[in-house]
Amino acid sequence: MSGSSPAARLQALFEGRRLTPTQRRIAHSLVRRAADAPFLSSVELAELAGVSQPSVTRFAVALGFDGYPALRRHLREVAPAEGEAESDAPAHNEYQQAVLAEIENLRQLAGLLADTGPVERAGRLLAGSRPLPVLGLRAASSQARGFGYFAAKVHPDVRVLDEGGSMLHDRIDAARRAGADALMCFALPRHPREVVDALGYARGRGLTVVTVADSAFAPVAEHSDLLIPAAVGTGLAFDTACAPMMLGRVLLEAMCDGLPDAQARLEEFDARAAARALFAG
Repeated sequence: MSGSSPAARLQALFEGRRLTPTQRRIAHSLVRRAADAPFLSSVELAELAGVSQPSVTRFAVALGFDGYPALRRHLREVAPAEGEAESDAPAHNEYQQAVLAEIENLRQLAGLLADTGPVERAGRLLAGSRPLPVLGLRAASSQARGFGYFAAKVHPDVRVLDEGGSMLHDRIDAARRAGADALMCFALPRHPREVVDALGYARGRGLTVVTVADSAFAPVAEHSDLLIPAAVGTGLAFDTACAPMMLGRVLLEAMCDGLPDAQARLEEFDARAAARALFAG
């Protein structure tokens, strides 16, 4: 683990634990602020996660520590600040640091994909759903639209749900009545409550939820049947989502593997596009 990022080392500490929703919020906050995590007081962490200070203490005990001070000492060992862990590294400006952080997120994703089981299972679920609803609101709407754009080239019925409001549940109902049995969701910070509510509703209607989120402890985790994490970059004013986008393309590839006529559909599209002179290059 020495070559992994502080966020990856923190996530490894929490994975496999049976955490309550409140404890998942605390874990998610620590992963998001991995560089600062070893130096946060229990009060600061409670404010960051939006929970009570006693909840932070119970979280530490649930992880097997005597209390939060013992957990914080452990965090300083497993997830030191970047400056401490890489004091000999050359200095980079803020833009370079943001790019390098994204490269690290992609490395982390590559390591996660060594186990192909979750992606292959997701691909089968998505390929088998007719129609296939794809949900993503606010920051995640571009991820949902991009996935839906390419998925529609090989899947016979893709329905992108990228607008919230009172119609969202109606559109989930319509997809379910039409035969959908799975829903693809992209969930990125700051995790709109509407997405969490929509996933809970979708599962209540019998849909299997496949989610790409920035952390295995994101608020959508409790409403996802299969969640695959891909970290976002937080070094700029607005988060960057290279790893979630890459994971979306990986899931598209896995979905194509589950669609016997995917290649034929692509070839048919290419032929039509050529006949229409659709592309300039």
